[in-house]
Amino acid sequence: MQGDHERYTEHLVREPAGLDDQDEYRRLSTSAAKGVAVVTAVHRGWDHAVPVTDYLSVSYDPPTMLVSLYGLSRIAEAVSESGRWALSLLASDQRRVAERLSDQGGPLDGLLRTTPHQRREEGAPAIITGALAWFELRTVATHEAATHLLFVGEVVAMGRSRELGGMPLVHYQSGYTR
Repeated sequence: MQGDHERYTEHLVREPAGLDDQDEYRRLSTSAAKGVAVVTAVHRGWDHAVPVTDYLSVSYDPPTMLVSLYGLSRIAEAVSESGRWALSLLASDQRRVAERLSDQGGPLDGLLRTTPHQRREEGAPAIITGALAWFELRTVATHEAATHLLFVGEVVAMGRSRELGGMPLVHYQSGYTR
């Protein structure tokens, strides 16, 4: 960048990226406010669920979404193996849902016992009750990206649990906010 160096900072990433590069990336990337959602899938008879902030709408024709999941996680394995998953966009009063489901290494037995949810049919992924909107998806592509897997899903069903215009739960600078 050319210009007034007092108006910006610069961090050049080494090859390979070191721990200081990762720390700086983590610090800077949390400057973006992101909506919080929960990804759910059923695999081998167990519910899997995790809060995420890295998801996006890819296309309206056909309705398609993408989610980024850590490649070695149980939820990535569940989504990959089942090929069917749900994404529930959390409302601002659902912070406890996100916190409870973000507990790494928690037991699968009863994972959603204290989280109100419903299913469209037997064996379907859970839809979080009270979510602003929800989408059930069928995986149509998976891409590796560094330590993560990007799952592209075609929407097979969608809906909402609240009136349109509700306030979303937002993740900003490593914390939840409105």
